[in-house]
Amino acid sequence: MASQDWFEKDFYAILGVKKDVSDAELKKVYRKLARQHHPDSNPGDAKAEAKFKEIGEAYAVLSDPQERAEYDQVRAMGAGGARFTTGGQGGFEDVFGGIFNSGARQGRRSGARQAEFEDILGGIFGQGGFGQGGFGTSTGGFRGASGPTKGEDVTGHVTIDFLDAVHGTAVSVKGAGGKMHKAKVPAGVNDGQKLRVRGAGWPSFDGGATGDLVITVAVRRHPVFTRDGLNLRVDVPITFVEAVQGATIEVPTLEGETVRLRVAPGTPSGRVLRVKGRGVTSSKGTGDLLATVQVAVPGHLPDQAREAFEAFAKAMPDENPRDDLLTRAKGA
Repeated sequence: MASQDWFEKDFYAILGVKKDVSDAELKKVYRKLARQHHPDSNPGDAKAEAKFKEIGEAYAVLSDPQERAEYDQVRAMGAGGARFTTGGQGGFEDVFGGIFNSGARQGRRSGARQAEFEDILGGIFGQGGFGQGGFGTSTGGFRGASGPTKGEDVTGHVTIDFLDAVHGTAVSVKGAGGKMHKAKVPAGVNDGQKLRVRGAGWPSFDGGATGDLVITVAVRRHPVFTRDGLNLRVDVPITFVEAVQGATIEVPTLEGETVRLRVAPGTPSGRVLRVKGRGVTSSKGTGDLLATVQVAVPGHLPDQAREAFEAFAKAMPDENPRDDLLTRAKGA
């Protein structure tokens, strides 16, 4: 680029940044603009291609500390109102050549600048920047040294009911550009699990495969059941009498029906009763229903029951069920 162009073009304005922009912010802005105006994202749009080249020129200068300093000096001189033409013996390059070593810079740009600019774009569109064909060829624009790069993935989130997670369902989620895509949620999906919809992400910038839509699934809580892998868990309260004497109780299942389970006499609180094959079914198999017994302690006893309980307590042997616990704790 000639110094006359530096004099006439405001690279900061082209990129929409302030003169004191940091290198990190400059790179961030450039990446955003490059993606927005890349010809592969705007096929057939001559204005977009021209804008893409313009922002590339601006970034190539401002990202080089030495050339940015030279550019700022040229622009500072222009702020005073002086203007020079490139024609004749007294052109702009002759005036400023002694200051900025114009001839040496022009020679460097013809080779090194091209490679430098390709490295800049390589960080966004692949490892190699421009390919052999450049724009308008069958290469599709930019190519990395190892071939075309895959487009960026798009992330999405969906919340489903507990039953839908167990039995499977279908959902609609926004992909790249706001387009809706249907996704199949397999039976047995877990809370936090990720699903992938191939080709629903952003297109590649260099002719590679389109990115994917990655969906994170959140599962609403069930009022009764919880998941333990493929097993379903449920807490089942029983009375003190049922725990002591034993009983046959009804336990709910996820499908709404009940199953009958035998509680053995002397069953303690916390014992797990298993119902085979009544858990979650997925491609990995089928789990069980695990019913955890919880002995319900009455909060109020009628007088007759209280008298009977006091007689029961007197009839029981005088023993402390915590003796073994205390002994083992002391010996630890």
